Amino acid sequence: MEHVPPPAEELARLDRELAELDARRAQLLTRRAWLLGALRPPAPTAAPGWNPSAWGAPPPGRPGAPAQPWGYVPKQPSAPRSAQNVLLTLGGLLLTVAAVAFTLVSWGSMGIGGRSAVLAAVTLGALIAPAVLLRRGLAATAEALAALALVLTLLDVHAVAAPDTDGLGFTAVASAVLAVLWTAYGLALGKLRLPLPAAVVLAQWPLLFWAWAAGAPALVVGWALLATAVLDGVIALWGKGPGVRVTACVGGSAMGFSALMVGLALSATASGPLGAVAPGALLLAAAAAALAGAWRAPKGFARTGGVVAGLAAVAAVGGVPAAALSDGWRVLAYLLCGLALAGVVRAGLPRDAARGVLAASGVVVAGALVWALPSLAAVLLGPVTLLSDVWAGSPEGFRSALGSTLPWSEPAAAPVVLALVAGLLGSAYRWWPSVVRIAAPLAAPRTADTGTPGAGVPEAPGAVGAAAPWPGWSGWSGTGTGAGAGARRRPSAATLREVVGAGAVALGWGAFLLAGALLDVPYAVAVAGETALVGGLLVLAVRGAGSGRGASAVPVTALVGAVSGAVSVGLLSLASEAAAYAVFGALAVLFAGAAVRVGAEVPRAVFAVASVVWSTVLTGFAGRSLDLDPHEAAPLVLLVPALTVLLGARLRRHPVALPVELTGALGALVAVGLAVSDAPFLALVLALCGVLAAGTAVRPERRPVAGCLAAALFVLATWVRLAASEVSFPEAYTLPVTVPALVVGVARRRRDPEASSWTAYGPGLAATLLPSLAVAWTDTDWLRPLLLGVAALVITLLGARYRLQALLVLGGVVLGLDGLHELAPYVAQVAGALPRWLPPALAGLLLLVVGATYEQRLRDARRLREALGRMR
Repeated sequence: MEHVPPPAEELARLDRELAELDARRAQLLTRRAWLLGALRPPAPTAAPGWNPSAWGAPPPGRPGAPAQPWGYVPKQPSAPRSAQNVLLTLGGLLLTVAAVAFTLVSWGSMGIGGRSAVLAAVTLGALIAPAVLLRRGLAATAEALAALALVLTLLDVHAVAAPDTDGLGFTAVASAVLAVLWTAYGLALGKLRLPLPAAVVLAQWPLLFWAWAAGAPALVVGWALLATAVLDGVIALWGKGPGVRVTACVGGSAMGFSALMVGLALSATASGPLGAVAPGALLLAAAAAALAGAWRAPKGFARTGGVVAGLAAVAAVGGVPAAALSDGWRVLAYLLCGLALAGVVRAGLPRDAARGVLAASGVVVAGALVWALPSLAAVLLGPVTLLSDVWAGSPEGFRSALGSTLPWSEPAAAPVVLALVAGLLGSAYRWWPSVVRIAAPLAAPRTADTGTPGAGVPEAPGAVGAAAPWPGWSGWSGTGTGAGAGARRRPSAATLREVVGAGAVALGWGAFLLAGALLDVPYAVAVAGETALVGGLLVLAVRGAGSGRGASAVPVTALVGAVSGAVSVGLLSLASEAAAYAVFGALAVLFAGAAVRVGAEVPRAVFAVASVVWSTVLTGFAGRSLDLDPHEAAPLVLLVPALTVLLGARLRRHPVALPVELTGALGALVAVGLAVSDAPFLALVLALCGVLAAGTAVRPERRPVAGCLAAALFVLATWVRLAASEVSFPEAYTLPVTVPALVVGVARRRRDPEASSWTAYGPGLAATLLPSLAVAWTDTDWLRPLLLGVAALVITLLGARYRLQALLVLGGVVLGLDGLHELAPYVAQVAGALPRWLPPALAGLLLLVVGATYEQRLRDARRLREALGRMR
């Protein structure tokens, strides 16, 4: 039966394929143009001064070079021009330094008239000279003299300043006059690039210095900054030349940001709603100015202007009610205003500006959520403090169980914020097609020809992806003028819907947790409520994972929330014995039921593993309730690993079997850790673990690993038991085990010659050789090391004779260690008699020899490895 995707998914797939075709076509056209340019015959040699572009002919190209556009004129070498610029810059700098030195130092005896006459004459000459130089084509020299004239005009202002003049007021007037003069000068000499940007820089200061000189309050200073920013915006939109526009953009950004900071500070510190009205008016004016600039600005600047306008509007409108609220509720006023910005989709704004305003709305919502996160983290992580005093008694309220010093009056609105955003996201998830249709005006791409929205956009009735609220929701979108140029993958409408649903689930869960903490509900109610919440998340995860749509964000978020909530409520229940049993029992049952009901393999494995973990914790609680020491409770903890072995035998090759068995093995490891403090119990626990591993090894698919593990655990249990009983002759206990084990191994090899020697003989030999070696290292007599060495030698020779890897390796290792033990006293005596410099010298010589014959030693090691690998 063929799967028919929904219309939105099918449309997204078609858009992706069409975008790929367009991108490939653009690549082929580019390659074709390059080949045509490479094959074009070279143009005939032109006469001096002849410009082929004047006649519409393409420039001559060399073979292999990319084709150049029509009218292209190769640039002339720039070395002479660069040298000229350096010389002119140095000359102008020296003249400027000389003028400054003369003004400040050399004419102290001259009066105001003399100063004015000298500077006026010099300045007038510096202003007239660029006009003459421009008529003769000396633009660089004219620029240098114009820079000198700019400095001279500043010195003129400084020279004519009266000592008793107000500094700030005079600076405001002087900067305004100089800005006007340099604007007129720059417009008169249009070829000069310096005067107009300098006039823009000077225009930044008149209003600001005037406000300071008048002793105006901060609000008036903010209006002065805003007026300057508006002037900069006008210049940036209609100014002449890129230098003027860039300078105006930088100045406007700085002044506008300063005005916004002034308004925001005054609004945040207002004593009441009436006090926040005036700063709000300043912020609203800034928002209107930013939105007006975004209306005419290019794409990137329009979005930035929309963001600034949206944030300023939220600060202006939200600041008035926030001034009447307590600190814990102010964020709610700003959040409501930020959510109201979503109505921009119906306001008829330009697309890029509207996107910026929507981005500002998202920034406000994100800021409110970040403000609520510390409180949520305190609720989730606060129960960790109960680990230090388990079952100390049920606290009176939820907050006392958290053990947090968080001032709960400050985040009073946190659950309301989370619930509000979760409700809106949930509504958007539920009525997603309506949301898409409302936001459709913001998704219409602009055509490369007309720049009008909606031109050439195919529409499919009822298709969700056709009216996606962001560009590229339907799969692929291209940027640039060419079809498919710059195509890149963006999330589809279905993916964004899943993200919205996941956000609703996560925030709703956090709102419930925070509400219980802020209301300080009784401890029993908090524990029961969090457990029920975990159950609800499990239901959502099971239903979402069983929908057949593959992995999606909503069930994954519910799964993560269920596991996190289970850990949190489990820690919370540690305050009371009854609560601990009830919570962990309920969690084990809930997760086991979810594992049975869910259809997907990965969630089923996660649920099953979590159920095993909760059950293991329950067995630990049972040992504590029985007043057992940790080592006495260790065998009780092995009940859950035993059940996982039986469950694995029932599931066999099911994908969930392996995670469940591994989790049970971790529980067995916990039991071993509990029994470490008591050697007899440790031997018992190791033996029980060996029994469980042997039971697992009955299954053919687990035999290679579980069989070796069972043998190792039995041998280790034997060693520990012998050590705990202070047995000095372990051979009396190990040999009766070794002999029948070797007999069984011989029978196994006769029945199956391909069986590994490690499986047949390894456990039996290790049961005697290794304990004997351990005792021989502490034995001062010579008999046991001698007998052990002889036995190891015989085993090594048998392994080499019959090519048995287990015998060769075990016998060789034991023989080497036994010989080292016997030679150690003599080696120590020899080392004590040798000079101290000799061992390092011998070690260095050995390293040199090994390094010189490294390749040969490497080949020998490879041959040895291959020889061992060929053994059984």
